[in-house]
Amino acid sequence: MKLVVKDMNIETGGHLIALMNHEDAVRLDLFPEDRILIRKGRKEITAVVNVAVSKKTTAPGQIGLYEELIERLKAKPGEEVHVYTADKPKSIISIKKKLNGIHLTYEEIKQIIDDLVENKITDSELTYFVSATYTKGMSFQEIISLTKAMMQTGNLFKSEKHPVMDKHCIGGVAGNRTTPLIVPIIAAAGLTMPKTSSRAITSAAGTADTNEVMMKVEMPIEKMKQAVDKTNACMVWGGGQINLAPADDKIIHVEYPLRLDVIGQALASVMAKKLSVSATHLLIDIPIGPSAKVKNLQKAKQIKKEFERIAKHFSIKIKVIITDGTKPIGRGVGPMLEARDILRILRNDKKQSYDLKEKALMMAGIMLEMGGKAKKGKGKEMATKILESGQAYEKFKEIAEAQGKKQLDPEKMLEAEFKFDLRAEKDGRIIKINNRAINRIARFAGCPNDKKSGVYFYFNVGDKVLKHQKIFTIYSESAQKLQYSYEEMERLKPLEIK
Repeated sequence: MKLVVKDMNIETGGHLIALMNHEDAVRLDLFPEDRILIRKGRKEITAVVNVAVSKKTTAPGQIGLYEELIERLKAKPGEEVHVYTADKPKSIISIKKKLNGIHLTYEEIKQIIDDLVENKITDSELTYFVSATYTKGMSFQEIISLTKAMMQTGNLFKSEKHPVMDKHCIGGVAGNRTTPLIVPIIAAAGLTMPKTSSRAITSAAGTADTNEVMMKVEMPIEKMKQAVDKTNACMVWGGGQINLAPADDKIIHVEYPLRLDVIGQALASVMAKKLSVSATHLLIDIPIGPSAKVKNLQKAKQIKKEFERIAKHFSIKIKVIITDGTKPIGRGVGPMLEARDILRILRNDKKQSYDLKEKALMMAGIMLEMGGKAKKGKGKEMATKILESGQAYEKFKEIAEAQGKKQLDPEKMLEAEFKFDLRAEKDGRIIKINNRAINRIARFAGCPNDKKSGVYFYFNVGDKVLKHQKIFTIYSESAQKLQYSYEEMERLKPLEIK
């Protein structure tokens, strides 16, 4: 069937979607989410079809192309294209098998991930796959296959150096921005650490969001390599141009609405990203607490065991630590406020956050021992010396220069204009702060997109407070967002004083 191109002037976020009028769809026996093959000259693209009843949207004889298809086909409005029915991708058969509880082979899982990255399967089809792995579980071999498939569908950062250090935190703790402290300590000690990080999904800031206040984090993989060759390290966003294990973000996108906790997929995602940067030594941090991602010690031990099994399979030396996730770490929650905490610690400022410093030094010490730079039990001492001597700050500045330095003076990092101070209603001791609630309050204030927004703490769990003392301040770049944040705080009641 020949149809005339209509430019819909709409982006789908990557999906290849075409819109046909109901009459044309009936002639080809097509239903919504069926596949069609669109041919223009020598170019052929398989797309998902949507069906329009209204002739105003797409008239009979027209085919509405969304921007991704316009770009790939190099099509112009008014041009003719040939349209044919197309079969669904082979991965749909594998997804059905998983729904029936049948274990998938590496080839089947690789096909699913390939089709996912190439936008050949829809969100609803991906949701079935995620739901199947959630309800039916994943065997160890399936996790290994998923890890390999996710790693191989993106770019790879290959390093000739040994060891290559890396770390990952399961997350869920407000603040807790240890990576920008650990990386320069490890690099200053002479070890290689090409650190890629994510942006925020549910938190107030991802590590990449915080680092972006201080330096560029988006770049081609070639520039990432240059930074590592020059400084021993980098701190970049793993998405975008670098494109490491890109299937991960797509899977998270469909997990998020139902808060699905698919352990097998989470393990595969983390390990795929570490393998994609050639990591040989890996530290995993699992914070546990009522409002952290991992709620109890039993689940933390289960995840620890699985990480160790996977790391052994891929010959990665691993250390998994279980840490306190019952309260925020650091003073700032939000990109700029967290960046300010980091710089104050690196500069040995009197305003530094000592709990954040202590955790970063503990973790850096373990990594220095793993990498052979410090004897057992002496790693934290070495890390402390590197930090407090100023070596870590000098290395941090080198990394920032190599990536594209922005602002490195914490005193020039001014908070957002609008603010609200939460004050203690009585004398007492803070016995609880809910991490999830704090992250939510910060997001309502504008995080992570509004870099200056967030929550800044003056006290934490265990501290005594007097009536009317400030416990934390909410900052926002607009009065309306501050009001939303205040209303969310009133609803969630994020802390308790006794």
